[in-house]
Amino acid sequence: MDRTQLSQLVVFVTVAEAGSFRAAADRLGIAPSAVSHAVSTLEDSIGLRLLSRTTRSTRPTEEGTRLLARVTGPLTEIETGFAEVIEGATAPAGPLRITMPLLAADCVIMRRLPAFNARYPEIELDIRASDIFEDIVESGYDAGIRLGESLEADMIAVRVSAPHRSLIVGSPAYFSSHPKPKDPQDLAAHNCIRRRFDSGLVYRWELERATRKIGVEVKGNLILPQQPLIRQAALDGLGLAFLFEDTISADLREGCLLAVMKDWCPSFDGFYLYYPSRRQMRPALRVFIEFFRYSAS
Repeated sequence: MDRTQLSQLVVFVTVAEAGSFRAAADRLGIAPSAVSHAVSTLEDSIGLRLLSRTTRSTRPTEEGTRLLARVTGPLTEIETGFAEVIEGATAPAGPLRITMPLLAADCVIMRRLPAFNARYPEIELDIRASDIFEDIVESGYDAGIRLGESLEADMIAVRVSAPHRSLIVGSPAYFSSHPKPKDPQDLAAHNCIRRRFDSGLVYRWELERATRKIGVEVKGNLILPQQPLIRQAALDGLGLAFLFEDTISADLREGCLLAVMKDWCPSFDGFYLYYPSRRQMRPALRVFIEFFRYSAS
């Protein structure tokens, strides 16, 4: 292979990923004409058309798709090698913006944050706690954390927590005047503490037993925005709550809250950190991923 083709391959891959010559030029910091020349020269040298160009879009041809499948991985490895060399020479530093629900911040990040800050004091970690599923690229975030079931297919995802389970709980005081529910239909007779997301939607309790999955639109005279507030209301005997088991383990152990209908509350996929591309990953994000990556061992 002519060594000049390596730089042309980089341009070709960037155009395929960006979807246009102009966007690729902006990403590479070169003129659109230089991008067009590099791709055309590469196509001429191998005698194949790699990109199908129209006035509205640019996409790989069948031959271009096959070439992408073979070269994208090695090019990513080369970029990773450069990044690792740079990281070895300088400590990860600078701003790192990540969006996540408050629950993820509480269950995944805050417990290990002192150790992370001690290891990487030059990273300025900026966390936005929101239930709204934002476009991290459009909103200017480096990454996001969400439950695995919520992720878009085109995102790269790294598990950062074990599987989770939510439990239906109430206080002993509440159950002293209300029978314990055994099935989803029994919930209609109970005052259930509901949750409203930042988007305005009220959460339907998602229950499952064996192969049966249902969403229950519970009723009650109290709607709150976050699980810590719902937990406190449940402890105060105001109704039934549907809460992450990890956040109420001490309450369950001490008998302050009692779990019911456990057979309708199976485990589900935990939290994942997600980001759009491995290409040109900032050192601060790389070390954040490796630090918070979940390991079952």
